[in-house]
Amino acid sequence: MELSVFVEIEKPLEDVWKAIIDFENCSNYIESIVDLEIINQPKDTLIGFKWKETRIMFGKKATEIMWITDYIENEYYQTRAENHGTIYKSKLSVEPVGKNTKLTMSFSGEAQSFFVKILSLCMGFMMKGSMKKAIAKDLNDIKNHLESN
Repeated sequence: MELSVFVEIEKPLEDVWKAIIDFENCSNYIESIVDLEIINQPKDTLIGFKWKETRIMFGKKATEIMWITDYIENEYYQTRAENHGTIYKSKLSVEPVGKNTKLTMSFSGEAQSFFVKILSLCMGFMMKGSMKKAIAKDLNDIKNHLESN
């Protein structure tokens, strides 16, 4: 499953970038995140930054350990998580749109086992719509937080 969602935010790119890398405080403005624990925080890079995030997904608490695998300052960061036989990758990117900023989140899930691949084929189309809504909600929470300040 692959999908991408974006929102335009009426703030400069640097402000949006600061908000999306403010892991310590993001649970204060992203409603679905109920807890976030930093596991590893490298000094001079985002690569290797690792955290445990608990959020409400589909009405239930879900906890994932995620880490940043790649980034370019003020452009994007990419994360990875592995759970239930699937590798999850997401990428948050920012780009200027005049005085505003386009914030995009791309997400993919790649099944690793035969059973999970079959399950993904059967359930993937239903999950894609729900995931798209959840990502849009997170992006709009960031937008509302930034535009209200």
